[in-house]
Amino acid sequence: MQLRQLNFRLLEVFQQVVEEKSISAAARKLHLTQPTISAQIRRLEDVCAAELLQQEGRQMIPTLAGEHLYRACGDIMRRMHECTQAISAIREGDRGTLKISLVNTAQYVIPPLVAKFNRQYPDIGVELSIGNRSSTLQRYNNNADDIYIFSHPPSDSMVKAEPFMANRLQLIAPVNHWAVQQCEPVSFQQLVDEPFLMREPGSATRMVFDTWLAGRGLYLNHTTQIESNEAIRISVAAGMGLAVLSEHIIDHGSDAVARVNTEGFPLPGQWYMVSRNDSSNANIIDKFRVLALTANL
Repeated sequence: MQLRQLNFRLLEVFQQVVEEKSISAAARKLHLTQPTISAQIRRLEDVCAAELLQQEGRQMIPTLAGEHLYRACGDIMRRMHECTQAISAIREGDRGTLKISLVNTAQYVIPPLVAKFNRQYPDIGVELSIGNRSSTLQRYNNNADDIYIFSHPPSDSMVKAEPFMANRLQLIAPVNHWAVQQCEPVSFQQLVDEPFLMREPGSATRMVFDTWLAGRGLYLNHTTQIESNEAIRISVAAGMGLAVLSEHIIDHGSDAVARVNTEGFPLPGQWYMVSRNDSSNANIIDKFRVLALTANL
């Protein structure tokens, strides 16, 4: 058999003749002429180098070779039908893979959304990448993912950014800290000599806090840099100092920390869902975006 000379039209014609048991009936079904059907059957027999159909009374019946080819036709057509459906689902965004890159703080925000998305779209796989702002920004620049979660999205002509959830920053201290015990709000000026645990430069939390301090002409006298929100929360609970963290980190922890009632806090903020305007996965991205914007978590 010369496989390179086969095509789907020849197989479709042969399959139709076998099922209709008639060249004329197959011609009507396929909207072709009888001579065209006959010519294509002869061509297929030449390709296979075997007789595929034989006349029995008024019916066309497959030979033994024809029966094998008919079964193969069924397998091929069924797989191509499945393939067509799969491609259509992918094109419509009902099947495929969604890659999401998020900054560390958002690890408490995104998993519930992903779980809801998985229930609603079981044929769409989700891959999560978690890192600091610098690594997530690098992934955005490399176009490595479909969606990026930032509290401060990048700004360039390809960015499509939408706020979808509040991300307020809280000032926290050990539960037995003197500032926590006060009935009245504490002036932040009273806290500048306290030890503060800070995220690394470039972190969105650090950027917001530094901007807030600079805007009020405040300077912290004792700071320790820790490149982990979890480690900062644990360290505050252990009495190492005060810190400014996203309320999502505080709410999901069991460590003994307390919010400090002080002027200007909590600092306002938002989570942004970021994608690129040139993304080839727009349909799936839109499905996740709609879910995130309407989710009541």
